[in-house]
Amino acid sequence: MKTRCEWAKDDLNIEYHDNEWGKPQHDDRKLFEFLILEGAQAGLTWTTILKRREGYRKAFSDFDPDKVSKYTAQHIENLLNNSEIIRNKLKINSAINNAKLFIKIQKEFGSFDKYIWGFVNHTTITNNFKRLSDIPASTDISKKMSDDLKKYGFNFVGPTICYAFMQAVGMVNDHTSDCFLKKSNTF
Repeated sequence: MKTRCEWAKDDLNIEYHDNEWGKPQHDDRKLFEFLILEGAQAGLTWTTILKRREGYRKAFSDFDPDKVSKYTAQHIENLLNNSEIIRNKLKINSAINNAKLFIKIQKEFGSFDKYIWGFVNHTTITNNFKRLSDIPASTDISKKMSDDLKKYGFNFVGPTICYAFMQAVGMVNDHTSDCFLKKSNTF
């Protein structure tokens, strides 16, 4: 029996924990996906978003920022009626706005990956927390990232959302010290 981070309790979360969470991600489309999903999660549980992930993939053009950036009022109306996603107008509009800004950053830095990973000097920060309760909701780096993204005009990128994003894409390794993934040095 493998010991995992204590939040990975059901099949959906175990699958996500074992195969994605904390693994360094450098593909711009995947980074955009997590930016959208973490924003959608605000005020909700991650499990709620994981259950709707396929719905989000379909609804948001497989997380293609170029396509999402061109969404029209009709797209927004369709999304507001789509029961496979969180039907929150602010979050939907934010995803479209953030797609436009994501593309702007890609043009400015050559890729979103180069920009976002710059906040951690392009290296995963490995933390050594014993329990879930030891893990902070945000850090100085996630606050800096949040402030910078907001300067560009991004929405739903507060310090807590940014830290969850950092965890998801492997910018930080917050697997707890008893987790088999921490012990196996797979990061």
